[in-house]
Amino acid sequence: MAAAPEPGEPAKGKTFKLLGILDVENIPCARDSVLYGSLGSAVAGLGHFLLTSRIRRSCDVGVGGFILVTLGCWFHCRYNYAKLRIQERMAREGIKNKILYESTHLDPQRKPANGNGGSGVTSSTENPATTH
Repeated sequence: MAAAPEPGEPAKGKTFKLLGILDVENIPCARDSVLYGSLGSAVAGLGHFLLTSRIRRSCDVGVGGFILVTLGCWFHCRYNYAKLRIQERMAREGIKNKILYESTHLDPQRKPANGNGGSGVTSSTENPATTH
């Protein structure tokens, strides 16, 4: 008998594949979408059966409910997942730039020593009120 893997250790056994192609454990959003789809299937089929008492039509409604709920949850979850990945990438680049430009003349948070950034002497081109 094989020993159970440690909680922090990845399992090397078989993973659950839906219809032999969809690896539910490793694909983001697949598990939740299938679970919500099966719940939607049961609710839609049972609800239709309680209202109409037609068995075959209730099974069709259940299958349709599974497809609609699964696809709806899948697209919603994948959209949020992609949005999160974009935000993470932007934060990663921001942190990288902060580390790269910190304490250099290119640092946007670094303030110049003088208020106007120069020696305090204004030229005639900077002051439009002066006339020659």
